[in-house]
Amino acid sequence: MRPRKPSLPHIAALPPAVLAGGALTIGVGGLYLAGLLVAGGEIEDGTTVRGVDIGGLSRAEAVRKLEDGLPATGPREITVRAGGRTDTVEPRQAGLAFDAERTVDRAAISGLDPVSAIGGLFRSGGAVEPVVRMDEDRARSAVAELAKTRDHTPREGAVTFADGTVRQVAPRTGFTLDQDASVDALRAAFERAEQHPVTVLPGRETQPKTGADEVRRAVREFAGPAVSAPVTLTAGGQRFTVGPDVLGAYLSLRPDADGRLRPHLDEKGLRAAPAVAEPLAALPATAKNARLGPSGDKAVVTADGTPAQEVTAKALGKAVMPLLTASGAARTGEIATRTVQPELTRENAARLGVTEKLSSFTVDFEPAAYRTQNVGRAVELINGSLVKPNETWSFNRTVGERTEANGFTDGIMILDDRYTKAPGGGVSAVATTVFNAMFFAGVKPVEHGAHSFYIERYPEGREATVAWGSLDLRFTNDTGHALYIEAQSTETSVTVSFLGTKKYDEIKSVKGPRTQVREPERKVRTDEECVPQTPLQGFDVTVQRVFYDGGREVKREPFRTHYTPRDEIVCRSPEETPDASSASNAAGAEQSLLGLAGLGL
Repeated sequence: MRPRKPSLPHIAALPPAVLAGGALTIGVGGLYLAGLLVAGGEIEDGTTVRGVDIGGLSRAEAVRKLEDGLPATGPREITVRAGGRTDTVEPRQAGLAFDAERTVDRAAISGLDPVSAIGGLFRSGGAVEPVVRMDEDRARSAVAELAKTRDHTPREGAVTFADGTVRQVAPRTGFTLDQDASVDALRAAFERAEQHPVTVLPGRETQPKTGADEVRRAVREFAGPAVSAPVTLTAGGQRFTVGPDVLGAYLSLRPDADGRLRPHLDEKGLRAAPAVAEPLAALPATAKNARLGPSGDKAVVTADGTPAQEVTAKALGKAVMPLLTASGAARTGEIATRTVQPELTRENAARLGVTEKLSSFTVDFEPAAYRTQNVGRAVELINGSLVKPNETWSFNRTVGERTEANGFTDGIMILDDRYTKAPGGGVSAVATTVFNAMFFAGVKPVEHGAHSFYIERYPEGREATVAWGSLDLRFTNDTGHALYIEAQSTETSVTVSFLGTKKYDEIKSVKGPRTQVREPERKVRTDEECVPQTPLQGFDVTVQRVFYDGGREVKREPFRTHYTPRDEIVCRSPEETPDASSASNAAGAEQSLLGLAGLGL
């Protein structure tokens, strides 16, 4: 059987216009098919990328060729300028490179669409720009490194002084790199493949408020004249000169809100400078109270008070500043001084109520070099104390720590219930004297403490000791008037008198019997610091302070004291044995103990 021919579809007759459109359709289709046939490969003939010919190659072939040839067409380094500095950036470190695959995509025929296919019939290759690939993190890191050395705040113009000369600090414009825009600028520079031209990275400049013109003005109008010559000052009759080197050390020019340099003088620093402080030290810096003393039952002025001439830092600055811009003889001025009157004067003593003797007490002692020094120094510091109504007086605050720097030396005192050598030994004789003067003046005790064991030359239950940092002697002036303390000493005694206005007619002391009597022990010591000590019983005693007013007793205050036994201390060298040396040591110790009994504290 013969094969059957396929039947053709019936085509009806069409109008001429339709036939023409059909012919057009057939023609376009033919061009499309021809374009596809002509394209053949994916890259058109004559296509180049930065001089690398990839025309007629397949995509894979073009990618390989570009990967080999493109890197040499790019810049090895990018020269950049920012913040007044020029540097280079390696593209690789900035994450910049050519993307061969995407470049081929750009160069290849874009697809099978009719427009692209037919267009290929009427064009031939050409130059194609490569696609740049950028690792943004690395690019930003490279820009951030540049910013570290480019960014800087504006430097204000300034004027300084050194060794009496003027120094100028030139202003500088500040700069802040625009890091986002700089990343784009690096990419653009890499795409341009320009190796020598400089790429300016964008940033923001900040101008200083204090410019060069202001610096020159400040030098001309103030800084130069200020240290051109010394200034001569007078205060309270003292005349002295301050040189440019000293002036410059305490002068500065500071910018105001508008950047204008304003002169400033460190008044306190200049006041403390030796060139100023030493001549002013000749002026009485501290007012001294009038000196009073008892005359019978009255208080009399024995020496007038002296006012102080105070030169404040503010007054110094007020005198100096106008002289700094003057010249010649006009650089001389006077400092205003402030007169400070003493609290106690001949004129106001009666008004303050310091009119009569309230009490006076004396303690005698055997002479000793350390005692003379320590007692004398404590008396010097206490004498003239003025205690206003309701104020509390403190022995430790008035006398200070008993150190060599404060004028004291080592002496004998009681520590841990035995005699020992320590700074300030003997000062408790002054404390006991003050305590008794306070006792008979009738003022209010606040803090006091007796010796740990009894010392024969002091009144039982009416004595006091002091220790820096642990035990003080304090009282409050509750008389209603000012209280003045006069203290005097000799090589064998100390006397303290309280002057003021009596609140009571008379104060008496009534001592009770000894109770709770305890016997001492005998101890032998071999250390180098051993001080012999005589034995004495320990006991308790109560002393009544009795107040009289109008001839009758108005109240009593008990003062109770507990004394521990004073053990016998015998000092021996470590080599001695009790049997071989008992007789000689006993005699020697007894002799030493008798001597110490006279020394006491």
